[in-house]
Amino acid sequence: MDFRIDSQVVKVNVPSKKALVQQVIARLSNGEGFSLATINLDHLVKLSTSSAFRKAYCAQDLVVADGNPIVWLSRLARRPVELVPGSDIVLPLTRMARFSEVPIAIVGSTEEALSKAAKKLQEQVPGLEVAALISPKFGFDPEGPEADRIYAELNASGAKLCFIALGAPKQEIFAARAREAAPSIGFASVGAGIDFIAGDQNRAPAWVRQLAIEWVWRMLLSPRRLGPRYAKCIGILPGQVFKALSQRWQVPTSA
Repeated sequence: MDFRIDSQVVKVNVPSKKALVQQVIARLSNGEGFSLATINLDHLVKLSTSSAFRKAYCAQDLVVADGNPIVWLSRLARRPVELVPGSDIVLPLTRMARFSEVPIAIVGSTEEALSKAAKKLQEQVPGLEVAALISPKFGFDPEGPEADRIYAELNASGAKLCFIALGAPKQEIFAARAREAAPSIGFASVGAGIDFIAGDQNRAPAWVRQLAIEWVWRMLLSPRRLGPRYAKCIGILPGQVFKALSQRWQVPTSA
């Protein structure tokens, strides 16, 4: 499934959770770094207005579908991919790190949330080594000096898998730059996934997620913040539907 924005193409190149597991385990076992992004409609809105975000997304090694609309669009394009929410991959990726016997790190959120998340992950994944917990200062610039200091700290920590919880587009930009600054570390942009693990934010009930209306749940909890965001997402859907349908007759681009 491809998303063309101006002259750039963002490709969902990991079609399922099984494929993600295989690729991540292979990279961790071989000491290869990576950057993982989870695309959704909000990202598509931001990609249309930010060249820096587009550049960062095109630099990601692995991209999965985070959100049912992306899955539905892929089906319209006859290039189906599975739903792999960023919030749902933190624990599976942590288990992969433990299986591969590599330490993890977490960057983002608050010091309290990071501490709680690390404790819960270690409870659920016995033997897990947490090498670094880094909460950047308010107003963190993923292209600034503090980012460079964090890369150095991560390299020195021995971590080989790093969860980034900075929100889009900061986390994707940070991960893209990390491919050169910390090439042996895998970076996974997971947004609110860490706060969910910590218990600082609550996931929608399972039945809400099964009905594909988690966005409604989240909007009701935070209407002022999320209402305008989701309105923009809904606004781009007709154009994305047209683009998805047009892909039915196009030759797929290479990953």
